[in-house]
Amino acid sequence: MSLLTLVGVYFAGRNVSSLQRLEAHLASQQESLWQQKVKNSPDLNDRRKLYREEVTTAVEQYQADSRKYRAIHNGLQTLIVIGSASTTTIAALDTGKELTWQSVTLTAISFAITVAAMFTGYYKFRERSYFLQQTADAIEEEVNAVRLGIGHYSEYGPGREDEALKKFTQRVEDHRNEQRRRQQQLDQPADQATPSSQPPAA
Repeated sequence: MSLLTLVGVYFAGRNVSSLQRLEAHLASQQESLWQQKVKNSPDLNDRRKLYREEVTTAVEQYQADSRKYRAIHNGLQTLIVIGSASTTTIAALDTGKELTWQSVTLTAISFAITVAAMFTGYYKFRERSYFLQQTADAIEEEVNAVRLGIGHYSEYGPGREDEALKKFTQRVEDHRNEQRRRQQQLDQPADQATPSSQPPAA
């Protein structure tokens, strides 16, 4: 037992030493990289390009984490919805009476309606569809306007295509940002979500 303990401590010490060497090497490499950045002193345009690449990586990480947590939340919410409806259904069947095809059919239909109502209220499919279609129509309107030179782009004549495209890009990004904001509001609990506009009554 003592021999095994000594051998374990020896190898554990070797692993710790190796880990410390790797951490020291990594710190040294990072310091060298920072020194190179300071010496090179890139201009503003290069710094913006580097920042754009770093931001892209950060955005991808945020989106991946968001999708992961949304999937977990939706899975748990689905379990709650089906579990609640199943509990009500089982309680309705456990009445001690003889089961007939009419009673079983009625209970199954009630279960399906309860689940559908819960999913509709939670996921807000109608609102999501409305806002997505609204954003698509707005972007399509911008595409047609910039192509035909009408509306907000009527002032940009020949030779000013770059200015028109700049304005087009800004307006499309505004529409997309508005859609993202609405999406976030729909994902919030009902007592916190206050969308800027509501879809018309069906």
